Amino acid sequence: MSSQRPSSALTQVLPSVCPLDCPDTCSLTVEVTGDQITSVRGSDANPFTAGVVCNKVTRAYPDFVHGPARLTHPLRRVGPRGSDQFERISWDAALDLVVAGFRAAIDAHGAQSILPLNYAGPHGELAGGSLDRRFFYRLGATRMNRGPLCGGVRSLAYESLYGNAPGMPPEQAQHADLIVVWGNNVTVSNLHLTRIVKAARAKGARLVVIDPKRIKIAQQADLYLQVKPGTDVVLAHALATELERRGAFDAEFIAQWVHAAEAYMAEARRYSIEDAAEICGLEARDILQLADWMQAAERLATSTGNGMERGRSGGSGLRAAMALNALLGQHGRLGAGVVAKSGLASPKTRARLQGDHLIDPDTRVVNILDVARLMLDRNQPTPINAVMIYNHNPVATHPDQARMIAALSQPEMFTVGCDVVMTDSMAYCDVILPAATHFEHDEIFAAYGQNYVQRAEPVIAPVGESLPNTEIFRRLAARFGYTEAAHQASDVQLMDDAMDASHPQFEGRPPSQMPTDHALEMQNSDGAALILCDTVTPDTETGRIELFSAALEVETGFGVPRFDPVPQDLPLVLITPSSDKRINATFGSAPLSAGPESIEVHPEDAAVRGLEEGDTVEVANARGAVTFRLKLSDAMQRGVVYAPKGTWRISSETGLTANALIPVEVRTDIGDGACYNETFVELRAYGGRHAAE
Repeated sequence: MSSQRPSSALTQVLPSVCPLDCPDTCSLTVEVTGDQITSVRGSDANPFTAGVVCNKVTRAYPDFVHGPARLTHPLRRVGPRGSDQFERISWDAALDLVVAGFRAAIDAHGAQSILPLNYAGPHGELAGGSLDRRFFYRLGATRMNRGPLCGGVRSLAYESLYGNAPGMPPEQAQHADLIVVWGNNVTVSNLHLTRIVKAARAKGARLVVIDPKRIKIAQQADLYLQVKPGTDVVLAHALATELERRGAFDAEFIAQWVHAAEAYMAEARRYSIEDAAEICGLEARDILQLADWMQAAERLATSTGNGMERGRSGGSGLRAAMALNALLGQHGRLGAGVVAKSGLASPKTRARLQGDHLIDPDTRVVNILDVARLMLDRNQPTPINAVMIYNHNPVATHPDQARMIAALSQPEMFTVGCDVVMTDSMAYCDVILPAATHFEHDEIFAAYGQNYVQRAEPVIAPVGESLPNTEIFRRLAARFGYTEAAHQASDVQLMDDAMDASHPQFEGRPPSQMPTDHALEMQNSDGAALILCDTVTPDTETGRIELFSAALEVETGFGVPRFDPVPQDLPLVLITPSSDKRINATFGSAPLSAGPESIEVHPEDAAVRGLEEGDTVEVANARGAVTFRLKLSDAMQRGVVYAPKGTWRISSETGLTANALIPVEVRTDIGDGACYNETFVELRAYGGRHAAE
């Protein structure tokens, strides 16, 4: 695992892995000339990703590593917050400032006045959460529940039915004769499922796409249902009601494998096909067509994405979509099941890796969505006085962007930033620590959307004075006197801490010694394929698929999924799905994202406002105003407008992005998650007014 810098005269082709927040976790081939990455493309090391990688990765990665936004030296702020005025300092000086800032916060209000504000920039096990967690746990800093920002609601919905049992690996969907892609923009954020769908269709399978936008894969669908945002649970309930009426349920499967089907159906029966057509904005004949195909299917594969979780009824929509497979007996054989969470098959040992034994159970835990409010509350018993932002760009990703900016702008807030490039969030930091990319350190990866484990070695030395997250936290820990092995472990040791080496797929080797030129497919402990209700048993209290969750009933009142709409106070619904130029906010500094962002609007919605293609428009509500370039699109339904997520502030004339319009106080039915799609706006021609004026 050498990280020797190659000779400047030598061009090498080396294996790597994409670490970004995407379910596919592609294997990569990286061309390196001297100390420069000159190209990045897909590789065949992972059979699922099979040499294909998204266009944004190939186009943006070299600039991300070597471009003008790259952070290469520690920096200290010398101008107003947000002004981008910094000076270069040494690592020793930077760490001295961090230690002084943290100690001042501890002296004033205790260790819980320090907040690690991190999310999921890199998905490698080491960079994503290892020595950093051990450091902050030992320090006694405030802990954070990160799931509500994204992914946590979908995970909770899945676990409420199946527990921690892995779902169907995506490759098995090629055996289906009916594939339903529900709230999953496959070509943008789950690219390799496209190949699986194509293979299944070549053998005669039908494809159904359910999404508020006519996404690219919908153009290939045998049936496309353009559901109104947030109404998916009603559609699923109406389908369940109709299928029950027809006698299509698998009574034998339900008796053996399903818990509380009757309690579930008592809620579902409230909705007929006609109700769903009206509430969801669909044609009754299309819903009936889907019911016909579900009833006739021998193998139904349902792929759910994160899109559904972004509304008030998001958890219910996800649970109800997955419940249809259970009621129809569509588990227990290849090609029948829910394509989700197959990464649970990876033998991750995160409690060991992250040092959970260091946690003080009395330390407070805050919802990541509440951090801006808590940072602004100077009167709470333990105010937040110091923040460290890493693996995250909260200004670009959190709802209610203006509140986050205000929180980070407070003069009394000591803020440390750690990132690869200068982001909107780094601009508010007092000290910036330059982080290495995954191309510059050892790493091990377990995907969340497929069941392969991969390892990568550095392909170049750290650029400038940048350091891997692990080394940064080794140095910080040492400054606080944490010199024990737990805080100074090598990256090799951390890779071995990250996985259970006894899993048969490791073949007796430590995880740190697994090959880098091919991925390891994680199956059952006996080597059998992952098939829920056959080789895999639901990991629930009852050992069955639970359509009623006692835990969720106590916590949220949503023991079964139900529709709980949010009143709409403005005429348009803004949805902000994934971008084909960025992975969340990553690559927002790349040339690919330069210039104003587009907003897609139905031609009739534009016409009634006197707007034309290419106009600069202002999208606004009580929280703020954002400018976009207008793009007319009949892929949108009337009353719904689409702008891709992850834009940076420079894209808008007002200095705000779509996230400034998104409410933070509206939360999902389960999981207390962000409701990005419950954003109501008006659209008008831009008159040159700045939001702050």
